Amino acid sequence: MPGLVRSVWQEPRPPDPPVRVWRDWALVGVLVPVAVLEGVVRPEVPWRALSVILAVGLAPTLLWRRTRPLPVVAFAFVACALSALLTSGKPPGLYTMVFLILLPYALFRWGSGREAAVGAAIILGKVLLSLVTGDTGLAETVAVVAVLSAAMAVGGAFRYRAGARMRELDQVKLLERERLARDLHDTVAHHVSAIAIRAQAGLATAASHPEAATDALHLIEAEASRTLAEMRTIVRALRRDRPAELAPSPHIADLEGLADQGRGGPAVTVRVAGDLGDLPPSVAAAIYRLAQESVTNARRHARHATRIEVSVAADDTSVRLCVSDDGDTGLVRPNASPGYGLIGMSERAGLLGGTCEAGPGPGRGWTVTAVLPRTG
Repeated sequence: MPGLVRSVWQEPRPPDPPVRVWRDWALVGVLVPVAVLEGVVRPEVPWRALSVILAVGLAPTLLWRRTRPLPVVAFAFVACALSALLTSGKPPGLYTMVFLILLPYALFRWGSGREAAVGAAIILGKVLLSLVTGDTGLAETVAVVAVLSAAMAVGGAFRYRAGARMRELDQVKLLERERLARDLHDTVAHHVSAIAIRAQAGLATAASHPEAATDALHLIEAEASRTLAEMRTIVRALRRDRPAELAPSPHIADLEGLADQGRGGPAVTVRVAGDLGDLPPSVAAAIYRLAQESVTNARRHARHATRIEVSVAADDTSVRLCVSDDGDTGLVRPNASPGYGLIGMSERAGLLGGTCEAGPGPGRGWTVTAVLPRTG
């Protein structure tokens, strides 16, 4: 219980409260003449002039109820209490002053935890003062407390709803950033790795085979163009003022492109078995991205590798991807922390209800195995 009280007391204000929107001015502009009119047509109102002055004077407090909730509540309810003490018999008041119920609502909607607690104490003190002085009976006091409590509860409920919505949006933004990080790593990093490999090959053969270096430059140019195009597509999707370029997601047929021998490095072979024609786009795209990242990692890190095998097999319930190479596993550091590529692959498979594991192969090299449910 003390922890709950401390948490409520330390609750900060909600961010970015609205500041005197046109509806507030319109509301005050309507309340002032209505209060004057009520004072004219109701001669039985006790302390009629003071009642009109009190209503007209408190109406502008609505303009600051969101940005200064505690001072507004304190000013309004203390003014009502003082006016009741300074008059005898029935306290001054008009039906128009029902607008004061908006102040407790705004206090719990926009005030901090300590402001809400202090303001609630001021409101309760005014109500109890009216009961002690005899201005209101017990039944009236209970009704007033119920109405004010309901206003506070509604303010707190809207505050909680707005906070939950904000936390939900933050979670969506976090998931979207993770998705963009995976896509950047799986697409752009793939092409950059190919550029680095071809550049190394070109430097190694430039002295003895100048024509090989020229071919490497042509391939580097092609990969750089693809990288630039994909970067522009991602940036266009992120910018709100530019329409996104809609392109089909990669699918199983695109796996053959990974076997392009012109990229250099180990030879890549692709084998596909089973019925893969009716896979959902999300599963097909995930299989391609996982295979693409695995091939990229093998080209970058598999020392002395001569071949990379990509196999995809499907049955009635799942799709299995296996990417293996024949590199030297002795150069792999068993205690090395996984990179973002392996983390992104595990996350991509996990989002579809599947698994992705990577480790040394049974003989030599490295093997990546992913199993995704066929329905995604």
